[in-house]
Amino acid sequence: MYKTASEAVAFLEKFKALAADVTNCELALFPPALSIPAAVEAAKESRIHIGGQNIHWCAEGAYTGEISAPMLRAAGATWVLVGHSERRHQVCQETDADVLRKAQAAISAGLKPIICVGEKLEEHKAGKAHEVLIRQFAGGVAGLTEEQFAEIVIAYEPVWAIGTGHTATPEIASEAHRLIRAEADKRFGSEAAQRLRILYGGSVKPDNIEGLMREPEIDGTLVGGASLDPDSFVKIARAA
Repeated sequence: MYKTASEAVAFLEKFKALAADVTNCELALFPPALSIPAAVEAAKESRIHIGGQNIHWCAEGAYTGEISAPMLRAAGATWVLVGHSERRHQVCQETDADVLRKAQAAISAGLKPIICVGEKLEEHKAGKAHEVLIRQFAGGVAGLTEEQFAEIVIAYEPVWAIGTGHTATPEIASEAHRLIRAEADKRFGSEAAQRLRILYGGSVKPDNIEGLMREPEIDGTLVGGASLDPDSFVKIARAA
Protein backbone atom coordinates (compact mmCIF):
# COMPACT_ATOMS: atom_id res chain seq x y z
CA MET A 1 0.00 0.00 0.00
CA TYR A 2 2.45 2.59 -1.33
CA LYS A 3 2.38 5.39 -3.91
CA THR A 4 -0.48 7.59 -5.03
CA ALA A 5 -1.07 8.02 -8.76
CA SER A 6 1.26 11.02 -8.96
CA GLU A 7 3.91 9.23 -6.91
CA ALA A 8 3.66 6.18 -9.15
CA VAL A 9 4.17 8.36 -12.23
CA ALA A 10 7.21 10.03 -10.66
CA PHE A 11 8.63 6.60 -9.80
CA LEU A 12 8.10 5.32 -13.32
CA GLU A 13 9.64 8.36 -14.97
CA LYS A 14 12.84 7.79 -13.00
CA PHE A 15 12.77 4.01 -13.25
CA LYS A 16 12.16 4.02 -17.01
CA ALA A 17 15.27 6.08 -17.56
CA LEU A 18 17.38 3.93 -15.24
CA ALA A 19 16.09 0.65 -16.69
CA ALA A 20 16.22 1.64 -20.36
CA ASP A 21 19.21 -0.62 -20.93
CA VAL A 22 17.87 -3.56 -18.91
CA THR A 23 16.95 -6.16 -21.51
CA ASN A 24 18.00 -9.31 -19.70
CA CYS A 25 14.73 -9.83 -17.82
CA GLU A 26 11.02 -9.10 -17.84
CA LEU A 27 9.95 -6.22 -15.59
CA ALA A 28 6.55 -5.75 -13.96
CA LEU A 29 5.34 -3.29 -11.34
CA PHE A 30 2.30 -3.82 -9.10
CA PRO A 31 0.97 -0.47 -7.79
CA PRO A 32 -2.21 -0.01 -5.74
CA ALA A 33 -5.39 -0.25 -7.79
CA LEU A 34 -6.08 3.50 -7.85
CA SER A 35 -2.62 4.14 -9.31
CA ILE A 36 -2.82 1.54 -12.08
CA PRO A 37 -4.27 3.72 -14.90
CA ALA A 38 -1.64 6.41 -14.28
CA ALA A 39 1.11 3.79 -14.10
CA VAL A 40 -0.07 2.17 -17.34
CA GLU A 41 0.05 5.54 -19.10
CA ALA A 42 3.48 6.33 -17.66
CA ALA A 43 4.84 2.93 -18.70
CA LYS A 44 3.83 3.33 -22.36
CA GLU A 45 6.61 2.84 -24.90
CA SER A 46 8.69 0.97 -22.32
CA ARG A 47 9.24 -2.72 -21.58
CA ILE A 48 7.60 -2.38 -18.17
CA HIS A 49 4.38 -4.29 -17.50
CA ILE A 50 1.81 -3.16 -14.94
CA GLY A 51 -0.13 -5.52 -12.70
CA GLY A 52 -2.63 -5.48 -9.87
CA GLN A 53 -2.05 -6.64 -6.31
CA ASN A 54 -5.32 -8.55 -5.96
CA ILE A 55 -8.67 -9.36 -7.60
CA HIS A 56 -11.98 -10.93 -6.68
CA TRP A 57 -12.92 -14.17 -8.44
CA CYS A 58 -16.31 -12.88 -9.59
CA ALA A 59 -16.59 -10.69 -12.67
CA GLU A 60 -19.20 -8.49 -10.96
CA GLY A 61 -21.72 -8.57 -8.15
CA ALA A 62 -22.51 -7.44 -4.62
CA TYR A 63 -18.90 -7.41 -3.38
CA THR A 64 -18.43 -3.89 -2.08
CA GLY A 65 -14.86 -2.69 -2.23
CA GLU A 66 -13.62 -5.51 -4.46
CA ILE A 67 -12.09 -5.27 -7.95
CA SER A 68 -12.74 -7.85 -10.65
CA ALA A 69 -10.28 -9.24 -13.16
CA PRO A 70 -12.12 -7.66 -16.14
CA MET A 71 -11.98 -4.26 -14.37
CA LEU A 72 -8.25 -4.65 -13.84
CA ARG A 73 -7.71 -5.67 -17.44
CA ALA A 74 -9.79 -2.72 -18.67
CA ALA A 75 -7.57 -0.39 -16.62
CA GLY A 76 -4.59 -1.59 -18.68
CA ALA A 77 -3.03 -4.12 -16.32
CA THR A 78 -1.66 -7.34 -17.78
CA TRP A 79 -0.52 -9.13 -14.61
CA VAL A 80 -1.94 -9.75 -11.14
CA LEU A 81 -0.67 -11.12 -7.84
CA VAL A 82 -2.78 -13.95 -6.42
CA GLY A 83 -2.53 -15.33 -2.90
CA HIS A 84 0.19 -12.99 -1.69
CA SER A 85 1.22 -13.86 1.87
CA GLU A 86 -0.22 -10.61 3.20
CA ARG A 87 -3.58 -11.65 1.74
CA ARG A 88 -3.32 -15.23 2.99
CA HIS A 89 -2.00 -14.71 6.50
CA GLN A 90 -3.05 -11.27 7.69
CA VAL A 91 -6.62 -10.01 8.12
CA CYS A 92 -7.82 -11.31 4.73
CA GLN A 93 -7.26 -15.01 5.57
CA GLU A 94 -7.52 -16.14 1.95
CA THR A 95 -7.66 -19.90 1.43
CA ASP A 96 -6.10 -22.10 -1.23
CA ALA A 97 -9.56 -22.44 -2.78
CA ASP A 98 -9.79 -18.64 -3.00
CA VAL A 99 -6.38 -18.54 -4.68
CA LEU A 100 -7.45 -21.09 -7.29
CA ARG A 101 -10.66 -19.21 -8.10
CA LYS A 102 -8.76 -15.94 -8.43
CA ALA A 103 -6.16 -17.49 -10.71
CA GLN A 104 -8.89 -18.92 -12.93
CA ALA A 105 -10.67 -15.57 -13.04
CA ALA A 106 -7.45 -13.77 -13.94
CA ILE A 107 -6.68 -16.11 -16.82
CA SER A 108 -10.25 -15.85 -18.13
CA ALA A 109 -9.88 -12.06 -18.24
CA GLY A 110 -6.55 -12.18 -20.07
CA LEU A 111 -4.36 -11.46 -17.05
CA LYS A 112 -1.24 -13.44 -16.15
CA PRO A 113 -1.38 -14.44 -12.48
CA ILE A 114 1.63 -14.78 -10.20
CA ILE A 115 0.44 -17.34 -7.66
CA CYS A 116 2.23 -16.91 -4.33
CA VAL A 117 3.01 -19.80 -1.99
CA GLY A 118 5.14 -20.08 1.14
CA GLU A 119 5.30 -21.18 4.77
CA LYS A 120 5.03 -19.16 7.99
CA LEU A 121 7.79 -18.99 10.60
CA GLU A 122 6.26 -21.57 12.92
CA GLU A 123 5.77 -23.95 10.01
CA HIS A 124 9.36 -23.42 8.89
CA LYS A 125 10.71 -24.06 12.39
CA ALA A 126 8.58 -27.20 12.71
CA GLY A 127 10.06 -28.61 9.50
CA LYS A 128 6.70 -28.40 7.71
CA ALA A 129 7.76 -26.19 4.78
CA HIS A 130 7.44 -28.98 2.23
CA GLU A 131 4.09 -30.08 3.65
CA VAL A 132 2.74 -26.52 3.36
CA LEU A 133 3.98 -26.06 -0.21
CA ILE A 134 2.50 -29.36 -1.33
CA ARG A 135 -0.84 -28.43 0.26
CA GLN A 136 -0.86 -24.95 -1.29
CA PHE A 137 0.00 -26.35 -4.72
CA ALA A 138 -2.70 -29.00 -4.46
CA GLY A 139 -5.37 -26.53 -3.36
CA GLY A 140 -4.39 -23.43 -5.31
CA VAL A 141 -2.71 -24.64 -8.50
CA ALA A 142 -3.42 -28.29 -9.28
CA GLY A 143 -7.07 -27.51 -10.06
CA LEU A 144 -6.07 -25.52 -13.13
CA THR A 145 -6.37 -27.06 -16.57
CA GLU A 146 -3.18 -27.69 -18.56
CA GLU A 147 -4.00 -24.67 -20.72
CA GLN A 148 -4.52 -22.46 -17.66
CA PHE A 149 -1.34 -23.75 -16.00
CA ALA A 150 0.68 -22.62 -19.03
CA GLU A 151 -0.37 -19.02 -18.27
CA ILE A 152 0.79 -18.78 -14.66
CA VAL A 153 3.96 -17.91 -12.77
CA ILE A 154 4.54 -19.15 -9.21
CA ALA A 155 6.34 -17.12 -6.54
CA TYR A 156 7.82 -18.86 -3.50
CA GLU A 157 7.75 -16.31 -0.68
CA PRO A 158 8.63 -17.77 2.72
CA VAL A 159 6.59 -15.64 5.10
CA TRP A 160 9.38 -15.71 7.71
CA ALA A 161 11.66 -13.90 5.25
CA ILE A 162 9.30 -11.09 4.21
CA GLY A 163 10.03 -7.68 5.69
CA THR A 164 12.11 -9.29 8.42
CA GLY A 165 15.55 -8.75 6.96
CA HIS A 166 15.97 -12.53 6.94
CA THR A 167 16.42 -14.04 3.49
CA ALA A 168 16.18 -17.72 2.73
CA THR A 169 19.61 -18.88 1.67
CA PRO A 170 19.94 -19.63 -2.03
CA GLU A 171 20.06 -23.31 -1.09
CA ILE A 172 16.82 -23.17 0.94
CA ALA A 173 15.06 -21.25 -1.82
CA SER A 174 16.33 -23.61 -4.50
CA GLU A 175 15.15 -26.65 -2.55
CA ALA A 176 11.65 -25.15 -2.27
CA HIS A 177 11.62 -24.35 -5.97
CA ARG A 178 12.64 -27.92 -6.83
CA LEU A 179 9.76 -29.23 -4.73
CA ILE A 180 7.26 -26.93 -6.47
CA ARG A 181 8.55 -27.97 -9.89
CA ALA A 182 8.31 -31.63 -8.88
CA GLU A 183 4.66 -31.12 -7.89
CA ALA A 184 4.06 -29.44 -11.24
CA ASP A 185 5.68 -32.42 -12.97
CA LYS A 186 3.37 -34.85 -11.18
CA ARG A 187 0.22 -32.92 -12.12
CA PHE A 188 1.02 -31.34 -15.49
CA GLY A 189 3.97 -33.29 -16.87
CA SER A 190 7.69 -32.73 -17.28
CA GLU A 191 7.55 -30.33 -20.21
CA ALA A 192 5.02 -28.03 -18.50
CA ALA A 193 7.01 -28.16 -15.25
CA GLN A 194 10.21 -27.14 -16.99
CA ARG A 195 8.46 -24.22 -18.71
CA LEU A 196 7.03 -22.98 -15.40
CA ARG A 197 8.73 -19.85 -14.07
CA ILE A 198 9.21 -19.88 -10.30
CA LEU A 199 10.21 -16.62 -8.62
CA TYR A 200 11.70 -16.12 -5.17
CA GLY A 201 10.28 -13.43 -2.90
CA GLY A 202 11.48 -12.57 0.59
CA SER A 203 13.74 -9.62 1.51
CA VAL A 204 15.33 -9.55 -1.96
CA LYS A 205 17.93 -6.78 -2.08
CA PRO A 206 20.76 -5.62 -4.36
CA ASP A 207 23.28 -7.31 -2.09
CA ASN A 208 21.72 -10.79 -2.20
CA ILE A 209 20.25 -10.97 -5.70
CA GLU A 210 23.36 -12.41 -7.36
CA GLY A 211 23.58 -15.34 -4.96
CA LEU A 212 19.89 -16.13 -5.46
CA MET A 213 20.02 -15.91 -9.23
CA ARG A 214 23.00 -18.26 -9.46
CA GLU A 215 20.63 -21.06 -8.50
CA PRO A 216 19.28 -22.75 -11.68
CA GLU A 217 15.88 -23.35 -10.07
CA ILE A 218 15.28 -19.63 -9.40
CA ASP A 219 13.82 -17.96 -12.49
CA GLY A 220 13.37 -14.45 -11.09
CA THR A 221 12.28 -12.53 -8.02
CA LEU A 222 9.21 -10.95 -6.49
CA VAL A 223 10.62 -7.83 -4.84
CA GLY A 224 8.93 -6.03 -1.95
CA GLY A 225 10.43 -3.14 -0.01
CA ALA A 226 13.54 -2.88 -2.18
CA SER A 227 11.34 -2.10 -5.20
CA LEU A 228 10.02 1.13 -3.67
CA ASP A 229 13.22 2.96 -4.62
CA PRO A 230 14.01 3.13 -8.36
CA ASP A 231 17.77 2.99 -7.81
CA SER A 232 17.51 -0.09 -5.63
CA PHE A 233 15.10 -1.87 -7.93
CA VAL A 234 17.11 -1.26 -11.08
CA LYS A 235 20.22 -2.69 -9.38
CA ILE A 236 18.26 -5.87 -8.71
CA ALA A 237 17.02 -6.02 -12.31
CA ARG A 238 20.51 -5.53 -13.72
CA ALA A 239 22.00 -8.17 -11.44
CA ALA A 240 19.27 -10.65 -12.34
